[in-house]
Amino acid sequence: MNRYPRDMTGYGPIPPAANWPNGAKIAVQIVLNYEEGGENNILHGDAASEAFLSEITGASPWPGQRHWNMESIYEYGSRAGFWRVHRMLGDLPITVYGVATALARAPEHVAAMIASGWEIASHGLKWVEHKDMHEDEERAQIAEAIRLHTEVTGTPPRGWYTGRCSNNTVRLAAETGQLAYVADSYADDLPYWMEFDGEGQLIVPYTMDCNDMRFAIQAGYTNGEQFENYLKDSFDYLYAEGAAGAPKMLSIGLHCRLIGRPGRAAALKRAIDHFKSHEGVWFATRLEIAEHWAKEHPYKSQNRPSEMDHDTFVAEFGGIFEHSAWIAEGAHALELGHTHDTAIGVHSALARVFRSANEAKRLGVLTAHPDLAGKLAEAKQLTAESTAEQASVGLNELTDHERATLTELNTAYTSKFGFPFIIAVRDNTKASIIEAFQRRIDQDRDTEFAEACKQVERIAELRLLEKFST
Repeated sequence: MNRYPRDMTGYGPIPPAANWPNGAKIAVQIVLNYEEGGENNILHGDAASEAFLSEITGASPWPGQRHWNMESIYEYGSRAGFWRVHRMLGDLPITVYGVATALARAPEHVAAMIASGWEIASHGLKWVEHKDMHEDEERAQIAEAIRLHTEVTGTPPRGWYTGRCSNNTVRLAAETGQLAYVADSYADDLPYWMEFDGEGQLIVPYTMDCNDMRFAIQAGYTNGEQFENYLKDSFDYLYAEGAAGAPKMLSIGLHCRLIGRPGRAAALKRAIDHFKSHEGVWFATRLEIAEHWAKEHPYKSQNRPSEMDHDTFVAEFGGIFEHSAWIAEGAHALELGHTHDTAIGVHSALARVFRSANEAKRLGVLTAHPDLAGKLAEAKQLTAESTAEQASVGLNELTDHERATLTELNTAYTSKFGFPFIIAVRDNTKASIIEAFQRRIDQDRDTEFAEACKQVERIAELRLLEKFST
């Protein structure tokens, strides 16, 4: 099957109710990345020095050499930056993304994290790129990261974020079966579930925009006020959405060596004070958010159309376009993905096949439709869908005059156009159907053919909406 692996729809236009504790309008989740001592360094057995997220513009790795300036910038994070942030945020529920080898080199810091009740999630074994790492090697590194993390902190991590991840990372992390959440995603403002081998893995998305890493890239912040204003704007917008009934999560990403610099720390403090000045704000660890979401919205396995085999798909959707299973067959052969696993998604696929068919095939779909309140209805030979649709506006309970009028219109219409009058009856009343009938019979054939095709698509859409709602 030609299947697209990305989910481009997510929750769609109406996200689920977050139901944050105590009716909070927003969940604020602050992450402190602890990477210092886990970065690329030949002392750590790496081939070259670190070159990522530092004050050095355009840094590049030094193969086979230590980079003294780079090392000292990272050391600022552990020696000064961490403690400045800890003094500022020590009374808030923070999640630490801890690189296991960095935590092992930071006993004082780990003790302070634990004393503050901070969640320590795993940030991998080392702060290095994983994109070119063989799957078996990455799997082994994940296992070793969890082992070392448990040894250093006293408890196994319940959350995971690699950051510099591969296309295998989320699946391999989920494979451990040990994690309440994985954060290697930037795809939403709310947690969501993914499925691997029939098991659900909760994803709690992270952030690249509300992240001090933008102080270390060219398209980023140049002063603390920019970061502060961006955090406030993000908070205010999400807070307003929450006040309107759709609470979200604000993720904030910090790094000891970046936000720990005084000028940036001052901006962070002002932003935090702004958050605290509002009522209905839930400051939470990532684990608290994950546990809340799993309770409010537990994983439910879905019977996804995009994952159905050919015969199942055709059996499910072959009758959506009246007596035209070939449309479902064509749709199954398209590039389907999770974005098609909704009524609108399936309709899009079916409609594409219908629209791209030649006129003769589309005419066949039109002529497969029954007359409104015609002989098939009287003989009770309509499909179940057509029977329910016509009954929904009382076409099964016509007066003698109404029946005579529709019979006359059906005969005249079919004689003129060569196909029956088609209208999405669920969008109409008995009176508006007769009015449309009388109006459309005066149109030229090309115009009416196009209108009939649009009505066929609308009927299919309504059938799918009803099907998915149950």
